Amino acid sequence: MPQQPPADQLLHRPPQLTEEHWQRACRAMLAKMLGEFAYEELITPVADAHGYRLDLPGAGYRYTARRGAYGSWQVDPDSITCTTEDGPGPAADRASAVPAAAGTAGPAGGPEQAPDPLRFLQHARRPLGLTGDTLGHLLRELTATLLADTRQLATELTAAELADLGHVELEGRQNGHPWIVPNKGRIGFSARDTAEWTPEARTPQRLPWLAVHRSLAQYRGPADLYQRELDAPENFRALLGERAQEYHLLPVHPWQWDEVILPLFAPQIAAGLIVPLPSDGDLRLPQQSIRSFFNLTRPERCTVKLPLSILNTLVWRGLPTERTLAAPAVTAWIHGLRDGDPFLRDECRVILLGEIASVAVDHPVYRELPEVPYQYKELLGAIWREPLGPRLRTGERARTLASLLSTGSDGRALVAELVARSGLPARDWLRRLFAVMMPPLLHFLYQYGTVFSPHGENAIVVFDECDRPVRLAVKDFVDDVNITDQDLPELADLPAEVSGVLLRESPEYLCQFLHSGLFIGVYRYLAPLYERQLGVPEDEFWTLLRERILAHQRRFPELADRFKLFDLLSPRIDRLCLNRNRLLLDGYRDRPQRPHAAVHGQVDNALCPESPSTLPCQKDRTVTPAP
Repeated sequence: MPQQPPADQLLHRPPQLTEEHWQRACRAMLAKMLGEFAYEELITPVADAHGYRLDLPGAGYRYTARRGAYGSWQVDPDSITCTTEDGPGPAADRASAVPAAAGTAGPAGGPEQAPDPLRFLQHARRPLGLTGDTLGHLLRELTATLLADTRQLATELTAAELADLGHVELEGRQNGHPWIVPNKGRIGFSARDTAEWTPEARTPQRLPWLAVHRSLAQYRGPADLYQRELDAPENFRALLGERAQEYHLLPVHPWQWDEVILPLFAPQIAAGLIVPLPSDGDLRLPQQSIRSFFNLTRPERCTVKLPLSILNTLVWRGLPTERTLAAPAVTAWIHGLRDGDPFLRDECRVILLGEIASVAVDHPVYRELPEVPYQYKELLGAIWREPLGPRLRTGERARTLASLLSTGSDGRALVAELVARSGLPARDWLRRLFAVMMPPLLHFLYQYGTVFSPHGENAIVVFDECDRPVRLAVKDFVDDVNITDQDLPELADLPAEVSGVLLRESPEYLCQFLHSGLFIGVYRYLAPLYERQLGVPEDEFWTLLRERILAHQRRFPELADRFKLFDLLSPRIDRLCLNRNRLLLDGYRDRPQRPHAAVHGQVDNALCPESPSTLPCQKDRTVTPAP
């Protein structure tokens, strides 16, 4: 009789992976795919009497969708139907010598299929122009994302329960990037890695540490960092013996050690230049960015950001050496701007979560090879970021901007729950949100020619005890701060270490950080959600946002030239594309530099009243009156 294998060798199906959860995840992803691909003009749906249709070789898709600002689409997941041709279905596409174009007449109809985003790619691969390697990796990323989505569905909470969560706990309940379709691909992670180290796993973990010799490692930051961040740094030093002062200490992700550090730094480990150390004992929880960790045991201690050589969304999630080392200097400069500006310091009271210390470790061979892929220049290091909790006042609580897009298991949006708890009319709550978010972001842009990337993860809204927005917190400076290429006097004394790493961009491109990072990347989704659940029409949403920008400009008339230079109200803006980058530009190919978002055509600016609107006519919409 065969012997039973040990329990730790048995195969287990994830408990959340049920047919119900899988089908729900598939339907939601296909709706997102249809909407975002249409926004980026990767596909061209055709309007018909029942909504929209997309005819592809071997299959036809029908669904209803609502057009929104910036030319966006919101596809109703429950409306999607897919019919395939009689016969072999997708195999008919393989036999077709000339593929049909997206939006052209297609199959006459056949058996109806359950909505399946993976099969959709099979049907659409030729109209999309996908290469075989891109298609293969994309299917893997999409399947991994669907698996992660089933975990969220299996553990979802009501809107009221979401509203009761703290900032740290809410991070693990979010659904990832709203724009990028395969937003949880995490190429490099196994299923077990995903179950242990992702934000939706919500599993506290201890991080081991390393000692790296100063001939390999560089440190920037305060001299007392280890005294503040470790209970007993002398215990680590004792393990290193007499040469302890020759090493820098840093935490390391266990996956990174197994998959990257041990294989690639084997000579340095053998020579004693890299020494593995035990954990510091603190429990930490991964954030949405997956490579940053909250400290649960000591919340007053820093968040640590570590390199993780997985491909997720658009890039490998490493830490570039130069930018890592410059992080404390960038923080000091940004803090200096705020602390020297009464408007930012006293009126906005904006919280800037600084990156106060860093260690960067270059691979001694890869650093001499500029032509090798950038992932090999970002292998080992750490950044210590100020925690948010100690910077909140009594009664304040924080939530990432991305969380406002969440909907509970009861179908109620988190933002609707917060508005109800605030006691404010829906329009007034929205005005407060804009009044909290826009002034500090606009002032940094207009006064200092400096922009953050205020996307849903980097922008954190601080609320009072009644869940009314009161101020803004921003994080991730060294990766997501850019400055103008214009010779502004405010930038004349920019420290050399800061100037050497911050990217300089044209005024038009700096405005894209607000347009694409915030307005299109977050508000494009919040506006229709706010209309559906709180009754404020979407066109009014954008009118209120425009009024907030104009109010800020009236407040600072001396900056009139800057308002023209950094024109946020132009009729048309470039359409930045995130999915198009993966599908058609960079694919999954390695390259020496990090990729950037693709630009494809232009869209009407929702903040310009003279622009043609893609919003449906008021008479065609059913809107619940807002208070």
